Amino acid sequence: MTFEGLPGAVAVSHLSVYDWPTEDGLRGGTPHIHLTCSEGYVVVGGRGSVQTLTASGFRRTPLEPGALVWFTPGTVHRLVNEDGLRIVVLMQNSGLPEAGDAVLTLPPRFLADPDLYRAAVTLPADGTEAEQERAARTRRDLAVEGFLALRGAAEAGDPEPLAAFHRAAAALVRPQADDWRERWRRGAAAASEATGEQLDALARGDGGHLADACLYAEQPSVRGRFGMCGRLDVYPG
Repeated sequence: MTFEGLPGAVAVSHLSVYDWPTEDGLRGGTPHIHLTCSEGYVVVGGRGSVQTLTASGFRRTPLEPGALVWFTPGTVHRLVNEDGLRIVVLMQNSGLPEAGDAVLTLPPRFLADPDLYRAAVTLPADGTEAEQERAARTRRDLAVEGFLALRGAAEAGDPEPLAAFHRAAAALVRPQADDWRERWRRGAAAASEATGEQLDALARGDGGHLADACLYAEQPSVRGRFGMCGRLDVYPG
């Protein structure tokens, strides 16, 4: 009757946003989209912004300590680091955004070929830190190239490039849908079911589940991993 994961089956990581410069003169992370997960930012240090692109258009949201920002699946997002931006990231579905639910805004030629896409976005698992950084910067720059094209089209009143990106993203992740569904069952669905069972018990006057209370504490399982938007401290989950 008790779900032992983080509340609501969210996951968290600590993010230090990249300060690498890009072709448009800004510094920051890799634009991408999530297809089934909402994501939230709690800003804990520094200053910057998140650029977003949806069917409703382009938007820039300032980020400073204390800010809480979140967005739903389908939001193309790009973090911009203006001064040491650090964020606690909240992720739906037990951290699925870091476990596969992400498609980078690469130019269309990469999105049309799953093998070419994977080769472009995969970092060398056994590479040196310098090799991983080069690969992370290369894929970031490709994604910024694609993002700027999508933004330019949207601002010119042409919605088709963004719609085409949505279609390509859905096609790329389709083979993973069954695995994602199982992760959802073990996580968010199980958490919701446990709450329902507890409410049913309380409605009967039964508080027996309270005797099963537990405390959990974790330290990051990985520190400084190269992520899509910056260096990540990742917690087990």
